[in-house]
Amino acid sequence: MKQTATFIPTLRETPADAEVRSHQLLLRAGFIRQNTSGIYSFLPLGKRVLQKVETIIRQEMEAANSMEVFLPALQQAELWQETGRWYSYGDELMRLKDRNDREFALGATHEEVITSLLRDEIKSYKKLPLSLFQIQSKFRDEKRPRFGLLRGREFLMKDAYSFHASTESLDEAYMDMMKAYTNIFTRLGLNFRAVIADSGAIGGKDNHEFMVLSEIGEDTIAYSDSSPYAANIEMAEVNVTYNETQDTPKEMEKKETPDQKTISQVAEFLGTSPDQCIKTLVFKADDEFVVVLARGDHDINDVKVKHVANATLIDLATPEEVKELLGCEIGSIGPVNLPDSVRLFADHAVKTIVNGVAGANEDGVHYINVTPEQDFPVESYADLRFIQEGDPSPDGKGTIKFAKGIEVGHIFKLGTTYSEPMNATFLNDQGKAMPYIMGCYGIGVSRVMAAVAEQFQDDSGFTWPNVIAPYEVHIVPVNVKDDVQREMGEELYTLLKSKGYEVLLDDRKERAGVKFADADLIGLPIRITVGKKAAEGVLEVKIRQTGETFEWQQEEIIDRLEEFFNK
Repeated sequence: MKQTATFIPTLRETPADAEVRSHQLLLRAGFIRQNTSGIYSFLPLGKRVLQKVETIIRQEMEAANSMEVFLPALQQAELWQETGRWYSYGDELMRLKDRNDREFALGATHEEVITSLLRDEIKSYKKLPLSLFQIQSKFRDEKRPRFGLLRGREFLMKDAYSFHASTESLDEAYMDMMKAYTNIFTRLGLNFRAVIADSGAIGGKDNHEFMVLSEIGEDTIAYSDSSPYAANIEMAEVNVTYNETQDTPKEMEKKETPDQKTISQVAEFLGTSPDQCIKTLVFKADDEFVVVLARGDHDINDVKVKHVANATLIDLATPEEVKELLGCEIGSIGPVNLPDSVRLFADHAVKTIVNGVAGANEDGVHYINVTPEQDFPVESYADLRFIQEGDPSPDGKGTIKFAKGIEVGHIFKLGTTYSEPMNATFLNDQGKAMPYIMGCYGIGVSRVMAAVAEQFQDDSGFTWPNVIAPYEVHIVPVNVKDDVQREMGEELYTLLKSKGYEVLLDDRKERAGVKFADADLIGLPIRITVGKKAAEGVLEVKIRQTGETFEWQQEEIIDRLEEFFNK
C-alpha cells in the first residue's frame, strides 16, 4: 500500500487524556481514534493488526475443534430473565426498548443466546460434544473507561462455548482450550501466565485467566517463586499455620477511643499492634447482612466472603446501613453483641487472637481484652483474607510474590449454570433428559492488541512482532523528487509485493526526518531506506526491534528478507 493512498494520521504530540504508553502510541501512530469515552474507531493500521490477531485465534480455535458462528448483538430480555442475570448483572448491562416497548440488551456476553440456540437444535447425546465460537463486538457500560482499549464500553471479543454430555468431556475440552490459548498468546510473543481466577458475573467454577505481565495491569497476580503456581490475588488461597498464644484470656473492657477510626490509629492509641486488633466489616450478601472478621494487619477478600456466604452478589454495607444495623459509624464496628439476624464469619487468623482489640459498636469506643468464642460466637472460620507477599505458596513450594497483569483471556467450566435455569436439555444414552454441561472461553481481541502494544515498544514508537505487524516492510525513499530514489522505491515495492510481502511505501513529499520519525512510530519489522546510495544499488535496512542497521545490495534483498521472516 502506498502511504498517500491510505489513512495514517500520525501525531507529533501526545494526547493529554491518554494515561498509558500503549494508548498514547496507538493514537499518535494513527491506529485508533476515540469516538467518545470508552469507544474507538480502528483506522487502517489498527484494523490490520486486529485481523491478524483474529487469524491466529481462528486457526487455534479450529485446531481445538471449535467452529465459528455469528450471534446477534441485540438480545431479548426474556433470555436474561430466564437465568436471573437481567436483575443481577448490574449497571454494566446496556438495556434498551424497541418501538413496541419490548426490552433488549446489547450483548455484554452470549451465554444465554448460545444456550437458547442449542436447546432448540441439539436433543441427543449423540450430537455432543459441540464447540462454537464467534468474534464480535461486546458492549458494557463501564463506570470508568480507561487506558484506551484496555477498558472500554465497546470492544472486540472472541467468545466460545462448549456443550457436553459428561463432566469428563468438559474436562477434556477445557484442557484443549488451555492449550489453544497458550498457543495463541505464545504465537503473539506475549509474556503471560495462566492464573487461577474468580468467575465473577459469568458464573460456574474452575476457571483460569490469561494475564499479560505489565506494570499498568489492573489485576494483581500472586505467584510462587519456586513453582508454576499462579493465581489472581482474589483467588489465591492462604495456607498459613498461625502460632497460638499461651496467654490467659482476661475480662473484656471498654475504652474510649475518640476520633480513632482506622486500625493503625486505634492500635497506636491503645499501645498495641495491628495484628492484635480485630478488623470488622459488614457486607450485604444478596439480601442479608453478614459481619466478617480479619486480623488487623490483613485485608478481607470480598470474593472469598461471597463464596463462604453462598451469595450471588456481595458488597460492603453503606455507612447508612451500618448505622441502622449496629447504631455506630464504620470505624467503631465490632463483633460483640451483634443482632441475632446477623451471620458472623472470621478468617482463620482471628481464632488465635487472645486479649485483642475490637470495636464496641459505639462511636469512639473500643473493647480491649477481646477473645473469640469467649466474648462472641463465630459461625465459621474460613480463609477470608487476601494473600500477602512472603506468605507460603498454596502448593507448598516457595513463597508468594506479586506482579501486575492485564487480563486478555478467561476460560470457565460453567457446568449447568445456564442450562438448568433455561431448561436446555438433551436425551442421554438411557433416554433421560439431562441439562447440558457447558464451558465458556473468552479472549478480548482488541485488548490483546493493546497488550501487545504495551509490551512491544521503545522510546520512538512500536516494535510490532512480525506475526501481527500491520505491514512487514516499510520502504522509505528519502527524496521522492530524486528520480533514481523514487523509481527504485517503486521497483522494490512492486517486487516485494509480487513475492507475497506486505509492504507500505512512503511516497509522501515529506522531509526525511518526518518520514523516519513516522516509520519508527508505526514500528514495522523492517525499514528499507532508499537514499543517496540508490544509484549504486545499495539500500539501508533497519531492524525495528533491535535497532540494528545494515547495507544490503538490491539484488540480495529477497534472500535477506526470506531469512529474516523465515519464509
